[in-house]
Amino acid sequence: MLRVTMMFKAFYAVVKKIPKGKVASYGTVASLGGFPRCSRQVGFALHQNPDPENIPCHRVVFKDGRLSPAFAFGGELYQRKLLEAEGVSFIGEKVDMEKCALKVKAK
Repeated sequence: MLRVTMMFKAFYAVVKKIPKGKVASYGTVASLGGFPRCSRQVGFALHQNPDPENIPCHRVVFKDGRLSPAFAFGGELYQRKLLEAEGVSFIGEKVDMEKCALKVKAK
């Protein structure tokens, strides 16, 4: 349980740093949080988001730009509405990842 708590806190810290107008994939959040290959756990953490006002989980999407059909705080249409209000652009049903994905510098 302690590891899960530490993991979730690490993910929340990463998500808090995603600026308006940008998105990050579940895998990116997992890697930046120090838990590569734990993208599914990012989803679990976001479904338990203790502070949606300050942890903008709507900015986390699938790596191909798809929105989560299980977006925990209003569904994928609401997630899209939130992202568009922040300036995130879409190509069809997917976020334009080329333009809007958080750029992570390689170490």
